[in-house]
Amino acid sequence: MLKCNTLEEVRVQIDELDDKLVELISQRAHIISQAVAFKNSVEEVKADDRVEFILQKVRKKAIELDVSPNMISELFTIMINEMVETEISEFRNKQAF
Repeated sequence: MLKCNTLEEVRVQIDELDDKLVELISQRAHIISQAVAFKNSVEEVKADDRVEFILQKVRKKAIELDVSPNMISELFTIMINEMVETEISEFRNKQAF
């Protein structure tokens, strides 16, 4: 972990990490959009068991990394819910054709 010596250095590091986080979330969203091709129903899109697995996995990882598992769980819940809604929309559009 980089040791910052000034507030400016802290802010620069945070800005760089924020950019990387957005890039990773974008990559995740694009990969998820490919899943629609392999699903046959809205229930498959929702994949409640998979969502629960992911949330448990990221909570465990958060604990290992000494970051709030509740915060990580909430962030992932928001991200997953938004991505599932997008995937449902794409699934329904696929069905229309």
